Amino acid sequence: MNGIELKSPEEIDKMSRASKIVAEVLEALRGQVKPGVTTKALDQFAEKFIVDRGGVPAFKGYRVRERVYHHALCTSINAAVVHGIPSKQVLKEGDIIGLDLGVIVDGYYGDAAITVPVGAIPISAQRLLAITEEALYKGIAQAVVGHRISDISHAVQTHAEAAAFSVVTEFVGHGIGRRLHEEPQIPNYGEPGKGPRLKAGMTLAIEPMVNMGRPETRCLEDGWTAVTCDGSLSAHFEHTIAVTDTGPQILTKL
Repeated sequence: MNGIELKSPEEIDKMSRASKIVAEVLEALRGQVKPGVTTKALDQFAEKFIVDRGGVPAFKGYRVRERVYHHALCTSINAAVVHGIPSKQVLKEGDIIGLDLGVIVDGYYGDAAITVPVGAIPISAQRLLAITEEALYKGIAQAVVGHRISDISHAVQTHAEAAAFSVVTEFVGHGIGRRLHEEPQIPNYGEPGKGPRLKAGMTLAIEPMVNMGRPETRCLEDGWTAVTCDGSLSAHFEHTIAVTDTGPQILTKL
């Protein structure tokens, strides 16, 4: 099936254990995000939380060709879309920050992301966060047996663009299981009714990335951080789900 691995109930149970830790650490991180905190401190908090619960940080040591990622957490502030590197950068009132992380338990992965406000943020930024999270759930709702991958993509794009936002096209969602990134790729845009047909046992990481301005992105010199070309705010939400005969099962939800 185009290299797409269907997971057994036992495998989905292992992914659920990893995903539960992901959900717990993201919820805990919400309470850590405040003005004056560094992104490095958030990363250290996340790694300790994961390890204390018997998980392995999935992003730490992740390799793309010659580049290695050295952190448990991605911290993407304001115009950063994804893959922001934790550092001594201090969060300021009015910022938004995307928090993305993965966990491994017994060789199986969970992966999720949220974007949260730092203190009080403008109404326009609140709306961006709300629409992006809604787009995630619109996409998940399409993850039913018999639908196609692009039905998810189309639902995300339609919701974001109806709010006059744009979807990032350079980065996509993905299959997940025994590896962080598996087939199929799941774009956040496209016509419905295309791509592989969804079957029970497919496990997917669906992750809308939505910009307040134009969709184009560029990568910073650090080789990881992707930012909007026009400097506009960007939001990112993600869940790991399983396609089942009774509908989508969100694994990374508390």
